[in-house]
Amino acid sequence: MNKVVASSDAAVADIKDGASIMIGGFGICGVPDNLITALVRRKVMGLRTIANNVGIDGYGMGLMLETGMIASHVGSYVGENRRLEEVMLSGALDVKLVPQGTLAEQIRAGGAGIPAFYTPTGVGTVVAEGKEVREFDGRFYLLERALTADFALVKAWKGDRMGNLIYRKTARNFNPMMAAAGKITIAEIEHLVEPGELDPDQIVTPGIYVQRVVVGEHFEKRIEKRTLQPRSA
Repeated sequence: MNKVVASSDAAVADIKDGASIMIGGFGICGVPDNLITALVRRKVMGLRTIANNVGIDGYGMGLMLETGMIASHVGSYVGENRRLEEVMLSGALDVKLVPQGTLAEQIRAGGAGIPAFYTPTGVGTVVAEGKEVREFDGRFYLLERALTADFALVKAWKGDRMGNLIYRKTARNFNPMMAAAGKITIAEIEHLVEPGELDPDQIVTPGIYVQRVVVGEHFEKRIEKRTLQPRSA
């Protein structure tokens, strides 16, 4: 089964206005930049995004935000994105911040078919507002709902034509769990190999979770925040 599509534009061609989308990455590492750029070219509007963060201004999901494509966002980190900070504080964008571990488990649970789970994280804080609280063995827990999405856009290092994926270093963050939680998962990869060439022990995402594979057209290794110290004389 060959799941490879010709281009990033072709890979996202059926994503419509109002779709829910999970987008992998941590900071600006492991982000499916080419798929995001293809979405920006199409100017798909009213998107409901789920991602750890929205990256930085002028790059990655930051471009989606600046183009007005995002209607709501669920994430755990504002980070270096000044535009996200502005629209969040002004109320111009519906933003829901979730503790990072809880967000990761919500996505993992969604991919595993678990509708909800209990966690002690957030008990007694604003995170608990409107949620069921139960006591187990003398400790209180919040009921958190699982998360799924119409599409999951993920980034992997290597992949084969059947959709089996290997991630590299920090890119193995939210990408694997999102790959399982999307109804349609589109994987952007750096290197395409033939079935059988990947070491089975190294495969993180089996191809059963992936519907489309595309080799990214352009990759840029950015540093999110660089601090320089003057050289001594």
